[in-house]
Amino acid sequence: MIIEMQDENLKDINKSNQPFTIIGKIIPTFIDGTWSFTECLYESPYEKIYPNDEGPWESYINNPNRIVFLYYAGNKCVGQVRLRKNWNNYAYIEDITVSKNHRSTGIGKQLIQKSTEWARENNMCGVMLETQDNNLLACRFYHKMGFIIGAVDTMLYANFDNADEKAVFWYLKFKR
Repeated sequence: MIIEMQDENLKDINKSNQPFTIIGKIIPTFIDGTWSFTECLYESPYEKIYPNDEGPWESYINNPNRIVFLYYAGNKCVGQVRLRKNWNNYAYIEDITVSKNHRSTGIGKQLIQKSTEWARENNMCGVMLETQDNNLLACRFYHKMGFIIGAVDTMLYANFDNADEKAVFWYLKFKR
């Protein structure tokens, strides 16, 4: 069940933010105005987790410009997607997570579908998000969901320990 976050659900924000496996990376290529990519698998996969984002989460409640949808399996929050209207008329997915034990069950797909519904209801031209080139499983998922690469930023993470990561911006443009 997917619901819009309200005051009573604030306690569930970030519950689905759990470690994920890095198995390789994509190698984006830009030729003749079109992005494509190949994959490079790592010999030794490893686990990674991002720190929880900080609120104020109340600012997403009943806000026409931003929203959080939570996915519940029974009474347990096992997924979430956080969106906002971006300046370029895309709905920007700020964060999407599914708890480790519920991955590959269709929850991520349902959260993307809910995001596209929200974007369409708000007359946006599509949905966009950013992930790292070394999050191969996420890149595969976004590609499977119909997203295409719109840009690669080599400097976004340059000042961090993970300076070898590139930011990949994915877009799902609606047909009009």
